[in-house]
Amino acid sequence: MPNPAGILGEFYISFWIPTAVLTTALVIKLPSIIRLWRDPLLRAVGGLLLLGSAVFVFCTPSTIAAVNRWTGVPNISAPWCYSLLTALGASCLLLIIAWRNGLSDRSAATRRAIRWVISGYSAVIATLWLLFALADVPVERLRDLDTYYATTPYMREEILLYLVAHSLACVITSRLIWNWVRTEGLDAWLRSGLKLLGVGYVLNLIFDAAKLVAVAARWSGADLDWLSTDLAPPVAALAAINIAAGFILPHVGQYLHDRWRVRIAHRELRPLYQLTRTVHGDGVPFVLRATPELRLTRRETFIRDVLLPLTRHIDADLDRRAYDAALALGHPSERARALASAVSILNAVDTRGRTPDPTDTTDTTDTPDPTHLLQEIGAVSRALKHPEEIAAVRARATTRTRKIAVHEAPL
Repeated sequence: MPNPAGILGEFYISFWIPTAVLTTALVIKLPSIIRLWRDPLLRAVGGLLLLGSAVFVFCTPSTIAAVNRWTGVPNISAPWCYSLLTALGASCLLLIIAWRNGLSDRSAATRRAIRWVISGYSAVIATLWLLFALADVPVERLRDLDTYYATTPYMREEILLYLVAHSLACVITSRLIWNWVRTEGLDAWLRSGLKLLGVGYVLNLIFDAAKLVAVAARWSGADLDWLSTDLAPPVAALAAINIAAGFILPHVGQYLHDRWRVRIAHRELRPLYQLTRTVHGDGVPFVLRATPELRLTRRETFIRDVLLPLTRHIDADLDRRAYDAALALGHPSERARALASAVSILNAVDTRGRTPDPTDTTDTTDTPDPTHLLQEIGAVSRALKHPEEIAAVRARATTRTRKIAVHEAPL
């Protein structure tokens, strides 16, 4: 039977990878944290990401050795790393309170819960340092300190204390997140981010369980050290990567979605933009540093500025007949309205080319209200992408106009 320690030993994830991912998440969130510093949820997220990065930096064997050497105290990194993990658990619980009660909740129960978390975990951290001061741990251990000193008085209690405190935070956080995931009406990006967070905290529980089983095995005289030295570290790294990705995904995903939506809207306006340029030759000037949002706004403004004076050339009767023709051809109401507007605009462009702008604009009895046209430029532009449909609507409307004209002609 293969040795689990040997198999897991080949599955190695550098602690600098989750550190980089957590730091990236913190950098992405940092502008919002600074701008909205009074927001307790953002502060909790920032603290969690900062502490998560610190945990992996200081729990790396090379950093452990450097801290021990710099202080001159063997294994001084143990209470320091345990304190960071405990503070990370406290940050998780504070994040839970902010999520569960809402940002506007300033009730006595919320304040009491926050004080309990801060005071309780501060007491745990103080106890960790006290127990270390009482323990006798002269032999430096960089990778297997938890199991090596699992039966040492005071150090045994310290190891158990930090694992229980961290496990408690992960249990509560995981339960809250998975309950939240099942809530209806969540944004798709937020739901995906919560699922990644949930996976991350479940992995954290596996980390704690592996450590506790390995330590308990030492108490009974067995040797399951590979659970602590070979299984727990990669699980912790995977947990950190999932948690960081869970915080990044809603922010980055929504940002990319919004940018993609703006670019799609800009591209969809191209047919109508090209048509309005035939009326007003100078288009929107290209600015290299302009944001996609600014380019979209400028294109929309240009189109509306051209369409507004063009409406005086729109044949209201043709517009109504085109709408009826589109409905008769089986198009839904909104699509029929867009096709009719496209027919009217094309006809107005042709009319303007043959007839100069009228000098008297006071008579607007037969001019359609341009409000809908100016608001639905996206739908009209999409209709212009289908010239065959426009041609069919135009032909039917024109034929109907001719029949009416013949019927009403004097004998």
